[in-house]
Amino acid sequence: MTRFWPVGEAAQSDYETLRAAVLTGVPLCGPAAARFGRAGLWGLIHRPAAGPVFLGSLVGALRPAWSPHADPRLDALAESYGFVLTAAEVNPRRSMQEVGS
Repeated sequence: MTRFWPVGEAAQSDYETLRAAVLTGVPLCGPAAARFGRAGLWGLIHRPAAGPVFLGSLVGALRPAWSPHADPRLDALAESYGFVLTAAEVNPRRSMQEVGS
């Protein structure tokens, strides 16, 4: 298997496994090898032995440049603290301990 092109389908996984075995000289064994022996490449594509492969990717966000005058973390902290204070003002019967839990 090449690391530049990840396996995306079960049939491709079976094929790449058999290909790697042939290139290293290992005898072919297993359900994919038996299916390939009986029906060839069509057998691998029609009914693959491997399970489906799902590929995911993680996309990160760019962090803003740090500045001593504007810190987005402080803005988020002030906003959440304001939310707690607003919730306490809306229902004055509840104590601040109940609002936080």
